Amino acid sequence: MFSARRHAAVSRALLGLSIPLLAAGGCGGGGNGAPPAFLSLGTAPPGGAFFVVGGALAEVLGEAGLRVTPEATKGSGENIRRLASGELDFAVSNSAVTYFAARGEDGWGRAYPVQAVMTLAPNVATFVSPRRHEVNRIQDLAGRRVVVGVAGAGFEHFIRPIVEAHGVTYEDFIPLYNTQAGAVDMLSDDSAAAAFLGGAVPTASIVQATAGMDTLLVPLDPEIRSRLPEQYPFYREAIIPAGTYRGQDEDYLGLDVGSMHLITRADADEETVYQATRALWERRESVVEKHPAGRAINENNASRHTGVAFHPGAVRFYREAGIWADP
Repeated sequence: MFSARRHAAVSRALLGLSIPLLAAGGCGGGGNGAPPAFLSLGTAPPGGAFFVVGGALAEVLGEAGLRVTPEATKGSGENIRRLASGELDFAVSNSAVTYFAARGEDGWGRAYPVQAVMTLAPNVATFVSPRRHEVNRIQDLAGRRVVVGVAGAGFEHFIRPIVEAHGVTYEDFIPLYNTQAGAVDMLSDDSAAAAFLGGAVPTASIVQATAGMDTLLVPLDPEIRSRLPEQYPFYREAIIPAGTYRGQDEDYLGLDVGSMHLITRADADEETVYQATRALWERRESVVEKHPAGRAINENNASRHTGVAFHPGAVRFYREAGIWADP
């Protein structure tokens, strides 16, 4: 959707620096005086914010002289595996999925050597259900057909703790797998009673669902909503303001179920990651022009810890910028 553009001379003038050549072996580097190799940035399937934001990041990095190509993928889970195998250089991921992958927990089998570059927009997601199905609380999912994301994307890492805290397991309902756009279609034709939808607010899939149906954002138990962030560092309490979606007359008290973040391999070239972090920070207004999620690149959020170690190249820039806080 977005193409990486090479305006290296302009970028160097704007940034006041020269984008160094990539060291061989790091992030697909060139070395020996060769121009930087093309870099790849994994995004997600079309229809969600990850796809668009990932493309925006790639385009802005391209404007700064780093030749980055966005690749549509199945999402966080695939991105992490492809980073580890060397097929991707950067990727957007849900911080909840990365949290478990970096530890080799919750079904990952081994620890994946990935690290954070920048914390991006909150992923405010919830179960959405047409009111005709009378799914009025999380417990009502039992026995229903429920869309839980794209197979292999890793949604279970942030959905499972939520439903289990409410006394529901994946075995209690029938999990279905689809994109967010596909999930809305399944809600429309009653192939599913509920779907877990979300991302940066407003999320296109929820806008579509609420525009075409009398729809409920299924509420969370207030005590559970407060407790989950104490158990898992990737959760944060979040509010969807009243009127964000059609038929939403009150603030929705939800969760950031794992902020979107930019990640890379732990062995990625430090200088390349430093320059990428600096370029996105200094050109954050350009990201905003392409997607409102770019507003999350700010002093209070970009270096915010979500339970995954930051890459040394990113830490170096954040320390220089005066926005780094030790975890």
